[in-house]
Amino acid sequence: MQRYFVPADQFDEQEVRITGEDARHISRVMRSRIGDQVIACNGQSLDVLVEITELAEGVVTASIVERLEQHGEPVVFVTVAQSLPKADKMESVIQKCTEIGASSFLPFLSERTVVQYDERKEVKRIQRWSKIAKEAAEQSHRSRVPQVDSPVSWKQLLKQFADYDLICFCYEKENGHQLRDVVQPFAESLLLTKETTAAKAIRVMIVVGPEGGFSEQEVEAAEASGAIVTGLGRRILRTETAAMTALACIMYETGEMNANKG
Repeated sequence: MQRYFVPADQFDEQEVRITGEDARHISRVMRSRIGDQVIACNGQSLDVLVEITELAEGVVTASIVERLEQHGEPVVFVTVAQSLPKADKMESVIQKCTEIGASSFLPFLSERTVVQYDERKEVKRIQRWSKIAKEAAEQSHRSRVPQVDSPVSWKQLLKQFADYDLICFCYEKENGHQLRDVVQPFAESLLLTKETTAAKAIRVMIVVGPEGGFSEQEVEAAEASGAIVTGLGRRILRTETAAMTALACIMYETGEMNANKG
């Protein structure tokens, strides 16, 4: 069933008002009629089954039929920190990692970042990325839309490490720690009891470099700031592939690939 994210202020106890592009999608693309049902999410803690009661220009009104249980959100909050890649690769990272289960995205600038960062284009770019995250979350039946933050500097990224329980710093030259060796004991020791996750959100960050990788100085700085430098196997992955691969591994080891979890 089609799912739409609706701002919380457009919910009340009995009805939901869906506006903008989503309203046009319902009426013009889906060709929905009075009596059809869709799912509306406020992006926080409420998913409801609604029945369309009115179709107007730019506004769809629907009555709430029932509240739904949320099953689409991981027990682990994973931030994908991605050094800005070239072309539209960041869009692919956001789309696919949202489907896999990422909770937020943090673009950053590193020593070998090729992209010329332009602050004047930042607002439109963040809007574009946020729209991609929203559409991917709807498609994959998520209950929350991942947050897409504005790009930060390398030093700003390092300061954020202290907010996470585990930082997996993906580095192609790492011959010691492999991702599974790091994530598996972490999952076994900290996760996967409802009491733990209810009391404290478990936060993990995946850090992925640009096309040219990280410099040795950056690797040393990341380790000094608390990151665990990890390899992703014997093959060299593209920057957009690395983020997806690391995230999928974390989701697997933390039980998120089990369709019967919960």
